[in-house]
Amino acid sequence: MLQISVVQFTPTWGHKAQNLEQIRQLLTGLRSDMVILPELCTTGYSFLSKEEVRTVAEDASGQSIGLLKKLARENNALIIAGFAEIEGENVYNSAVAVFPGGDTTIYRKSHLFYREKLCFAPGNTGFTVIKHPLHDCNVGIMICNDWRYPEAARSLALAGADIIACPSNLVTNLWTIGMPARALENKVYVAVANRCGTEERDLPSNEKQALTFKGCSAIYDLTGLALATARENEDAILTVEIDPVLARDKSFNDFNDLFNDRRPDLYRI
Repeated sequence: MLQISVVQFTPTWGHKAQNLEQIRQLLTGLRSDMVILPELCTTGYSFLSKEEVRTVAEDASGQSIGLLKKLARENNALIIAGFAEIEGENVYNSAVAVFPGGDTTIYRKSHLFYREKLCFAPGNTGFTVIKHPLHDCNVGIMICNDWRYPEAARSLALAGADIIACPSNLVTNLWTIGMPARALENKVYVAVANRCGTEERDLPSNEKQALTFKGCSAIYDLTGLALATARENEDAILTVEIDPVLARDKSFNDFNDLFNDRRPDLYRI
């Protein structure tokens, strides 16, 4: 069995030190085997240009991952969190998985949303699955808008994911249809860490952009039913216990198996 926690809170755009202190306070003493934080949770979301992101982006040796390593070690937990990553000339909307021993794995968002296309390079890591170092659990990672592409979750499930962790900054409610479907169609657990609050920016066109994040973080079971949900506008930590091994049996009756019954020879994707 595995304890997983989804952390929902309200980062402040451009105030990295403040956001990191919030994360430190929320995670200090949290007893869970795996903790998932929102997308871009160390910086806020509403960037308008690559040059703007570059001023706060970090590599794997940066301040944000340094704090996450400390918390992962102290809590003996796998921590997954979104951050702005820099590598050479490129900046990525990334999620880092930090292991209790200090190792890290980074996933870069594949399907950029809205003005992210002006700020970030498309992810180039592909969809990979990591093993929890202390428990029998295989973890896939996708980020926010990746949910709209069934191929993303299916790729992770075919690679052996028992649970898909999805750091998010969701601004519509459509995902409450899609995320449970990703769980059901792949018979995997899905854990969505969304954020709250509104970010307002002045656009170059002299218009204002206001993005309100919808909260309602959730953990879904193998059939897409919610095991736990947060309210729309609250700081909250959802913790549930799951059995990852159950996700490895893809049958749903005596005759049907989700993966064995696939017909790739007929699919045109």
